[in-house]
Amino acid sequence: MLLAADVGNTNVVFALIDGHEIKARWRIATDPRRTGDEYAVWLLQLLKIEGVARKSIDQFIIGSVVPRAIHNLTVFAEKYFGKTPLIAGEGNAQWGLAIDVDEPRSLGADRALNTIAAHAKYDGDLIVVDFGTATTFDAVDFNGAYKGGIIAPGINLSLDALVGNTAKLPRIAIEAPANESVIGTNTEDQMLIGVFWGYVAMMEGLIARMKTEIGRPAKVVATGGLAILFDQHTEIFDAVDPDLTLEGLAILAERASA
Repeated sequence: MLLAADVGNTNVVFALIDGHEIKARWRIATDPRRTGDEYAVWLLQLLKIEGVARKSIDQFIIGSVVPRAIHNLTVFAEKYFGKTPLIAGEGNAQWGLAIDVDEPRSLGADRALNTIAAHAKYDGDLIVVDFGTATTFDAVDFNGAYKGGIIAPGINLSLDALVGNTAKLPRIAIEAPANESVIGTNTEDQMLIGVFWGYVAMMEGLIARMKTEIGRPAKVVATGGLAILFDQHTEIFDAVDPDLTLEGLAILAERASA
């Protein structure tokens, strides 16, 4: 089996993958200072609970947008599994796709992995929307080439900025408003309307502009934690695929094995 680590700015997601099936996943806050031993104390117990023996893991891959986290994860893989991990985008785990932007090396691992997985699963031109710490919109052409995209503040970042820079606004949870009215009658409702429906309007507007610029029909694929929530309140997504980044890691690992 494959153990994959998707290192984001907010969380590290570990997934146990057998073929193309995700058997289990675990999430921990991203901390570049966390040592290999600390990962072991946490993750080895979770593997034991799942009834998974360490020796059954024959491959380890890391995809990271936090470069400082890679060293300690490598130590963890080598010390506790006896495996030198694949690093997504390097060595035997090169992207294997055209990156048609001004600075190809600046493309984040998560966006490259999403591109690989989306092209493997869906035909034609694609727009991949990933709800993470930032929300990204990526254009992928029918040949699987990454053509560029958009980076917007994630909805939680937007809310943090709103609450952190005002004296009297309370912290609220990200959820769908109780109805579709955009005229709130109390502070909390007004904040939620501004954050939630404002975000929907931003996505709808940006995706419409991207489709116009692409000039061909493009499927919109959403991934990330909030994709399911927003999918219930807009018609812009053709598919919601929460595990796209992990699937990209599995594809790279499979290619490396071959």
